[in-house]
Amino acid sequence: MRSIGHFIFLLLLTAQLAHGANQEAPQYPDHSRLTIYLDSSGAEHPVRTPEDWAVRRRHIVEGMERAMGPLPDRSKFPPLDMRVREEFQGDGYVRQTISFTAEPPDRVPAHLYLPDRRPEDTRSPAMLALHPTSVHGKGRVTAAGGEPNRGYGSELARRGYVVIAPDHPPFGDYKKYDFAADPYVSGSMKGIVNCMRCVDLLAARDDVDPERIGVIGHSLGGHNAMFAAAFDQRLKVTVSSCGWTPFHDYRGAKLGPWAQECYMPLLRNKYRLDPDRVPFDFYEVVAALAPRAFFSNSPLHDSNFDVAGVKKATAKAHPVFKLLGAADRLEVRHPDCGHDFPPEVRREAYAFIDRVLNHTPTHKVP
Repeated sequence: MRSIGHFIFLLLLTAQLAHGANQEAPQYPDHSRLTIYLDSSGAEHPVRTPEDWAVRRRHIVEGMERAMGPLPDRSKFPPLDMRVREEFQGDGYVRQTISFTAEPPDRVPAHLYLPDRRPEDTRSPAMLALHPTSVHGKGRVTAAGGEPNRGYGSELARRGYVVIAPDHPPFGDYKKYDFAADPYVSGSMKGIVNCMRCVDLLAARDDVDPERIGVIGHSLGGHNAMFAAAFDQRLKVTVSSCGWTPFHDYRGAKLGPWAQECYMPLLRNKYRLDPDRVPFDFYEVVAALAPRAFFSNSPLHDSNFDVAGVKKATAKAHPVFKLLGAADRLEVRHPDCGHDFPPEVRREAYAFIDRVLNHTPTHKVP
């Protein structure tokens, strides 16, 4: 039986074609108004049906591409050519240090976690584990990564998930990445493409169920998880820890950090660090994940991603999830802490992932 999410996706795709997906999206002066869409003349129309939402969602993705650069044609991606450099026996998993082709000549460095306890002749669920800002890159998301509350990569592997943890340039084994030499407008789009290639790699494995793949990340990894899932419908669940707030609520609307080369330089060069000019916002990114599942850890005292903005955006996005029959697939937690991913919230996030991906964990961690 096809899932509700699959049915809605077909409706979205049909609506995108019907409304002309190749037309340039109109400019939305208020990105928080998610229950309207604009036609080519700028006239407003209410979002009342999944087909209406498909039009607005297409505009959201196109707005992201205006800030990040265009998503490449996936049909032109080369073979992955995965290579294993070394293996490490961890507690409940084997971790392989691998690389694979994104686009020639670039190879993405990553860790691939293979859980020890996997039923024979069955396909496991899988997760992308995206690291926060750290010179250690992918090495940060293991229990031995130096931060006690960042080990979600190894923890999910111990729970029975196949996990891939790529480096995001210029961190980890990507530290010499040359942004000036690549074909991308932004580091954010490069990260999205690398994540999509990670999904390609997981979906092609005999031990992974391609219908049960999700993504999790903290801070840098938190918004990269959201960006990747906005573009890749194969990601059925997204967990973002300390990863987002609307641009007006980010450090008093000071967007300089978002304009670094590993993010979106156009926010400075084209949009003048003005949140009113940026062609998308996180209200829309959250809503674009519907009807798939989204869990956010947004602490009360996160100095980067203001909790007041998260609460505003969540309230705006909820009607979209409800419209698509997924009101129970948007969950947010507000622990009494700073920029952290505490154990109790990780437990809730893992239970959320288990429920969405229909998985019974082999270990209960943390």
